Amino acid sequence: MEKSKIIKCLIDAVKKELDAIQSEAQTTKKYRESEDLKSEGKYDTRSIEAGYLAAGQLQRVEELKLELQMLEEIPSREFSPNDPIAIGALVEIEYNKQSRNYFISPTAGGTMLQIDGETVLVISVFSPIGNEALDLKVGDSFEVQTPKEVREYTIRKLC
Repeated sequence: MEKSKIIKCLIDAVKKELDAIQSEAQTTKKYRESEDLKSEGKYDTRSIEAGYLAAGQLQRVEELKLELQMLEEIPSREFSPNDPIAIGALVEIEYNKQSRNYFISPTAGGTMLQIDGETVLVISVFSPIGNEALDLKVGDSFEVQTPKEVREYTIRKLC
């Protein structure tokens, strides 16, 4: 599986969301400035609410731009089994005798992708599994505390 395909899928998804939210923000801005929102009394807060919505949309635009930048900066390199896990690694991790593919990313955690017929879960370095897996090598194990139990994971493959 090519990691470049994973990164491209993530970048495409962020660009799509960015385009959509920018379009929505423009619509909200036009709506807020329209005559339809002229106050009809002291309890008419439509214009204020539209302003809050526009501010939230603009904040999301900035967050998406940062996310896009982080994804574009993921190094595209191959890891050897002796390398420590880092951002940009594709890792096979086993838990409870089941192995899954994880892509280590600075963002977009929780995204599930289908690449070349295989499922890949993108995990952020800020997630419990992503944080614990950083700097480990093939064969290493780590534990993650969940609300119900302590889970033990083992690194099976790195590329």
